[in-house]
Order: sequence, then structure tokens, then C-alpha cells
Amino acid sequence: MLKVFIDGQAGTTGLKLKERLLNRQDIALLEIDSSLRKDPIAKQAIMDEADVVFLCLPDDGAREAVKMVSDNTIVIDASTAHRTTPGWAYGLPELSPKHRMDIANGKRISVPGCHACGFSAMVYPLVSKGYLTTDAKINCTSITGYSGGGKDLIQTYESSREPGDSLKSPRPYALNLTHKHLPEMMAVNGLVNPPHFYPIVGDMARGMVVTIHLWANQFTKPLNPKAVKDILSEHYRDAYYVRVMEPDTENGFFDPTKCNDTNYLDISVYGHDNQIIVAARLDNLGKGASGAALQSMNIACNVDERMGL
Repeated sequence: MLKVFIDGQAGTTGLKLKERLLNRQDIALLEIDSSLRKDPIAKQAIMDEADVVFLCLPDDGAREAVKMVSDNTIVIDASTAHRTTPGWAYGLPELSPKHRMDIANGKRISVPGCHACGFSAMVYPLVSKGYLTTDAKINCTSITGYSGGGKDLIQTYESSREPGDSLKSPRPYALNLTHKHLPEMMAVNGLVNPPHFYPIVGDMARGMVVTIHLWANQFTKPLNPKAVKDILSEHYRDAYYVRVMEPDTENGFFDPTKCNDTNYLDISVYGHDNQIIVAARLDNLGKGASGAALQSMNIACNVDERMGL
């Protein structure tokens, strides 16, 4: 039986992880008394007992916590702290056989950011196969559920509101173009230029759609939407949780919530011969957070990657 400790289980990602792990018969979930959760001696003792430690902490907390963990213990970090750190596996196994092998053999695994997960799922196949160059200038828009902002933003959205409250409108943010996911979006895909990234919070608890906007002349050879879909379908033909779908709209509208409460990431392609939109839909608390963390643990512990998902 695997002994698992979640450092930061009171946060949004930690709570979802705990919920999933409590249903596992092969897991012994180690708990620390709430009064001792910031006690380094008590935390050290429980980490020494664990086979797997999840870090669901702010970046600085994750950097400090990982110093306390034995080299032989698997650490899965859901923060931004180690996503571009050499020696850390990147927890998106569908990107390539190497990504999967790094997770399977790794003791230090970083969970992708939710926006970056959708972005890389679309961009990595196109760059790695040479259809986009590493100096491509990519425009990306992402609309996400407010749960990705943590407890404070959830409280803001779920407190009593009057009709016509401005929170009901989509709200762009990170308009200084320095969003914290940009470094991994560049590093994972080998990009020279940061994407022109425009994130938006929607009035929905969960769900998101990340889109990239491409001109046909950006590709190294002529491609239309069908050709792009075929490239992505071939890349993910053996992937369980990444599905390349036919265009999926209802009365012309795209629903960002259809992957909610799952670990699926669905990709679909739209547009015409001159302009192409690729869309990745996922649950920001599923494949975009706790689901990806649990999938990485399953791979690292050599069990069915779908267990508990």
C-alpha cells in the first residue's frame, strides 16, 4: 500500500486530490494535525514516512518543502515553482514517449499549469514535427473557470450577488503580458518568443478552453484545418486522456465545460484555408490540476494511469 501525503490539502487542488485518493484501496493517506501543518519537525516526520508527497502550496512554500523530502520519495508539485527546473519531469505524458518515460522514472514531477497544459497539447505536436518553427509568434486566448484562482476568487464569485453584477461578464486579466505560465509555455515547446497570451476568467466554477490562432502562412508547409486535425490525431492516437475531436459547437457556440469532472483534454480544429483556430478543452481542476497530478503518480508508481480518475 502506497503511503501518500498532501502538503497543502486545504487548498483547491489539495482538496480535489484528497477526494480522489480517499476512494483508492491501494493508498494510505497520511494526515498531519492542522495545528502542526507549519511545524517543520512534524512535517519532516510525516514526509519521511511517505512514498509520495504532493505539494499543493504557493511557489515559495513548494521550494522550501521539497528540501525536506528524501531523494527516494516521489514529489509531485502542483505549483509553478519547478515547471522549468532541470531534472524535473513535466507531468503531461501524452506529449511524447520521453515525457512519459521521464515521469515513470522520475522522483521529481511538476504538474503543468492549466493554461499551459492546453497550449502545449496543441503546440508541441506542431513544433516537434516541424510544422511550426520555434520562432513562431503564436496568439493564444484562454477562458477559464474561477476556481483556478483559489479560495479568495471562489469566495468572490460565490458570495451573494445582485442581478447585473459585473462578475457575470468575462474578465480578462494579466494584461501586462507576464502571466506566470508563459515560461513553461515557451520551455516545454522550445519556443523563442513568448506567446501573445490573453487569459479570461468566466462566470463558471470549472472548465476551460484554450485556443491558439494561426495564419496558414505560419506553417512550414500548406495546412488547412483538416490537415492540422490529422496531424494531431496521429500524434495522440494512443493517448487515453487526450482526444482529437470533430468540430463541436451547439448553435455556433463552444461549451468550455464539457470535460468537467473528468481527466480528458479534447482538441478540435476550426477555420478555413487562411486562418485556423485550434481549441483545447479541459477541466481546470482535472487535467489542469489534480487529475494531472494523480495521473503522474499512477505512472510513476507503475499502476494503471487511469486508476482513481
